[in-house]
Amino acid sequence: MITKWEGIPRNEIPWNPTVDDSKCTGCRKCFEFCSHKVYEFDEKANKSIVTRPLECVVGCSSCKGLCEAEAISFPPLSILADMVKARSIKPSTPA
Repeated sequence: MITKWEGIPRNEIPWNPTVDDSKCTGCRKCFEFCSHKVYEFDEKANKSIVTRPLECVVGCSSCKGLCEAEAISFPPLSILADMVKARSIKPSTPA
């Protein structure tokens, strides 16, 4: 498990896929593709579910491109840049 990214604890980074149940066709592509086991497949519902969101590699959205039904979404990449920038700003100290 990745515990930090760019010095930021992984559990503070809102980066993981969301599956829109109404669009998911049950093709399993995301489930079969993700080697980090972010997804499980619900046989009863015939849908992929995000069960381990913190296992998602920060910045990766490859599974989204595989989803022909466009059922997978991610936050905008800009949130990652904003987080790094916010961590890089050092508070000024009085002279």
